[in-house]
Amino acid sequence: MEITATQVKELRDRTGIGMMDCKGALVEAGGDIDKAIDILRKKGKAKAEKKADRDVKDGLIWSYIHPGNKIGVMVEVNCETDFVAKNEAFQEFVKDIAMHIAATNPAAIRREEIDANLIAKEREIYLEQVRSQNKPANIMERIVDGKLDKYFQENCLMEQAFVKDPQRTIKDYLTETIARIGENINISRFVRYQLGENN
Repeated sequence: MEITATQVKELRDRTGIGMMDCKGALVEAGGDIDKAIDILRKKGKAKAEKKADRDVKDGLIWSYIHPGNKIGVMVEVNCETDFVAKNEAFQEFVKDIAMHIAATNPAAIRREEIDANLIAKEREIYLEQVRSQNKPANIMERIVDGKLDKYFQENCLMEQAFVKDPQRTIKDYLTETIARIGENINISRFVRYQLGENN
């Protein structure tokens, strides 16, 4: 099948991935752009997993003040080299993460970082909610686990749907950026301020 330059350009514009990788994915997908995006995502995940153990000692601290000056965010995102820290795609990723945090107010970056007491309290609330339904214990546990998963998806940065593209999670966006840039990247920490909020 003939893959046109227009198809390659469209895929590149949608993913930010190099022309040759885009062309290869389109050939593999038989010219179907959505399938090609899935292929690139899978390959990107494999590339990101290979880079996951590499040290990230460089990067950026970025600040974002939301229009109206009532919400502010500072975020630290690390990469392996100063060269990538100056890269436009990396900087765009960091800015997007700061804006996303301003919009969604996550409780933590990863689910492992949420206080165990808070999780236990949430679990107890969910258990109380399903007890009245008179379901078997194993079914109740599954319902509670499902509710907890939903809680993590709403409150953990890596599991949240990306505000600029809700079809992807922040983890997906991170994985794609690692594949695109070719270095390990880590969202290390953030702080979010809202006017009048007591910490």
